[in-house]
Amino acid sequence: MARPVSTARRGAPVTPATASRPKATAQPAYIRRNRANWNREADDYQREHGSQLNRFDRPAWGTWGIPESEVAILGEVAGRRVLELGCGGGQWSIALARRGARPVGLDLSIRQLAHARWLAAEASQPLPFVNANAERAPFADESFDIVFCDHGAMSFADPYLTVPEVARLLRPGGAFAFNIASPLIWLCWGDGEQPPGPELVRSYFGLRRATWETVEFQLAYGEWIRLFRSNGLEVLDLVELRPPARPRTTYPDFAPVGWARRWPAENIWKLRKIE
Repeated sequence: MARPVSTARRGAPVTPATASRPKATAQPAYIRRNRANWNREADDYQREHGSQLNRFDRPAWGTWGIPESEVAILGEVAGRRVLELGCGGGQWSIALARRGARPVGLDLSIRQLAHARWLAAEASQPLPFVNANAERAPFADESFDIVFCDHGAMSFADPYLTVPEVARLLRPGGAFAFNIASPLIWLCWGDGEQPPGPELVRSYFGLRRATWETVEFQLAYGEWIRLFRSNGLEVLDLVELRPPARPRTTYPDFAPVGWARRWPAENIWKLRKIE
């Protein structure tokens, strides 16, 4: 998993806010905050989670490490030009390159990309990694067959900017997939350090943006679907990840296993650009 939702971020409650559309020359405050946080935390993050993430022979989704071989989100990648949108340490890109894909990793954090380049070199898979904001990716129209992320830019950037950008970057018929925390876990997270509980403690209507250590984004299910449709994207599936009864994970604070066995803590949107 490239960049999960932070597990030490409960210092402030969810605050609904209108999605921003910054001017072309602006650097939104949430982008600056997220970049600074990931540059500061990258070394500790990779040290803490490397044992789970650096499985290049077995790419897996989310905090519970659900194998791609079980959920078949990306399909055949050999020969495909792939953009990992918020690649962190580049583990997914490295794994896909070993399967014959032609990946490019994009990330906001220079420090995370330093880890990505080192890991790619160690794995004998030198790859292009680009330091950029996913809301304005520096690539030509219709450059990619697949755009995806696993708790990457789709968690930490404004979906009203990233979704149109992905639609621009994808070739007709191209695939878009991303794993994020579910709306349900947003509704059940307590304040402070409290884990998600069995009660809804926040309003579903008005989900948009939350400020913790990072600034993160979420929409209600219907709003996601309308946003996809307005940008020429067809929903193929919504895969709600469920951990095994005794999972091995380096992210135990994301959600209690018992909670995530009853309710989906993460979900993968699987989409296609309409031809």
